[in-house]
Amino acid sequence: MNPWHNLTNKLVWVTGGAGHLGAAITAALDSQGAQVVCIDLPGRAEALVRERKLTRTTPLAIDVNDAAALPAQLEAAVTAHGLPDGVVHLAMASSSGKRLENLTAAEFQHTFDHALTPTFVLCRALAERMKARGSGSVVLFSSMYGLVAPDPRIYHDPLTPNPIDYGASKAAILQLSRYLAVHYGPAGLRFNCITPGPFPNPAVQLNHPGFIRDLARKTPLNRIGRAEEIVGPTLFLLTDSASYVTGHSLVVDGGWTAW
Repeated sequence: MNPWHNLTNKLVWVTGGAGHLGAAITAALDSQGAQVVCIDLPGRAEALVRERKLTRTTPLAIDVNDAAALPAQLEAAVTAHGLPDGVVHLAMASSSGKRLENLTAAEFQHTFDHALTPTFVLCRALAERMKARGSGSVVLFSSMYGLVAPDPRIYHDPLTPNPIDYGASKAAILQLSRYLAVHYGPAGLRFNCITPGPFPNPAVQLNHPGFIRDLARKTPLNRIGRAEEIVGPTLFLLTDSASYVTGHSLVVDGGWTAW
């Protein structure tokens, strides 16, 4: 790899690093010579390291959706593993999964309390530590449903249209990344977002083939995304190739939001 792409020996934390998209990112970072801390719920990161035979990845169990416990856990992680050069934050608490007309105010708020607020806590805690060093790249994850609303016509029973609390929280992640980019830019820190399109997990692909066909037809490329296709855009934002990129939403959606 060219030096401006090089991640060798860079310390990168990946939250949700054993999930559908996170696993592809973790494995790619490991293969590119980064020192990776894969953060996920107990047992998940260990299983990924074992199954993928990752030699440069350390599994770490943290519930990053618990805003109250997060500062102490982050402090312990920095002490044990070092302050990261880059962070990929994919982890997000499950949304309600409910239809808009059935969603309570408490359930709507719950998604923000366990997704948006912990993201703010994590980013600020690490950025305040990174300021003294004068460098750091944080990549957050939004969604196409942070940009556009779901088309309810492609969600047939028993599927529920993507819930409003999910989309609203993902839109807020986009704005959070912009505020953080502006606030920490003078200290040399960069904050950006990956905004994925249709990357349904394997269970949805297996159990709902008709829905997958409908998703594919709504993209100009006429297909859903493959997990490995999120890797390049994410790694780009971590490297010095993106040294002048901050406050940006890099949309990886097969053209979903283009029409």
